[in-house]
Formats: sequence, C-alpha cells, structure tokens
Amino acid sequence: MYEIFEELLEKHNVTAYRVAKETGITTATFTSWKQGKYTPKQDKLQKIADYFGVTLDYLMGNKDGSALICEDKAPYYTLSDKDNRDIAKELERMMEELDSGTSLAFMGEPMDEEDRELLRISLENTLRMSKEMAKKKFTPKKYRK
Repeated sequence: MYEIFEELLEKHNVTAYRVAKETGITTATFTSWKQGKYTPKQDKLQKIADYFGVTLDYLMGNKDGSALICEDKAPYYTLSDKDNRDIAKELERMMEELDSGTSLAFMGEPMDEEDRELLRISLENTLRMSKEMAKKKFTPKKYRK
C-alpha cells in the first residue's frame, strides 16, 4: 500500500510532509507506515485518497476495474466561477484606476499597449495566486476535500 502512496507523491510532485500538513495526518504516521509497523486507519486513508483524488480501493492496492482514479476531482483551492468573476472585476477596477489621471509610465517613458497588456497579465496572475493561497491558508480542514 505504501508503494501506491509513493507513486502518488511522485505523480503529483508533492512530499509526504506536505500531504501530512494539508491533511492533518502526522508525519510519524507516514514513517511508521513506510516501515511496515503500522497501517493507517480507514479515516486517515480516506483523507489521503481524497487529497490525491483517488478512490480508497485504489490507494489500498485493489487493482480490479472498480478502483479507478477520479481524474475529475479538483483540489479544494481551485478557483470557482465566482472567484474568476471577482478577479475579473478587481482587475478591471485596477486597470481603470491606473488609466485615470496621468498616463502610466516606466522610467519616464509612457507605457505602450504591449507593456499595458503585460502589466494586466501580471496583475491577473497575482490576483489568482493570492486567491488560491488564501483558500489554502484559510479553508478549515473539515472542508478540504
């Protein structure tokens, strides 16, 4: 079973420490599991399965047809449609504020359309990253599925 967990860690490019931190399972549990001294209880295994978006059967090594990976499950911090609309509104407001008053300039030179578009893209990426980081940090553990 731990081998499947290691495969999932590698596939998702995360560490056991990160999984422990985000699921509330101790790193000692993972260490004991790796050493074969302990097998996590079903509730902990379910948290791990939910974290990776796989079924419990898959995580437990049940390779029959009923234990397929759930590819459509998005992480809890994925931006919703409402989040995307809020980001678009905030971005529009920010760009309007930058346009009002004096024109945008960089090192004394007015910004051309290409530079304005690059700034807009940068601001949008920053807003998206900020929203995801806030969701990761402030979503209560009981809703992190």
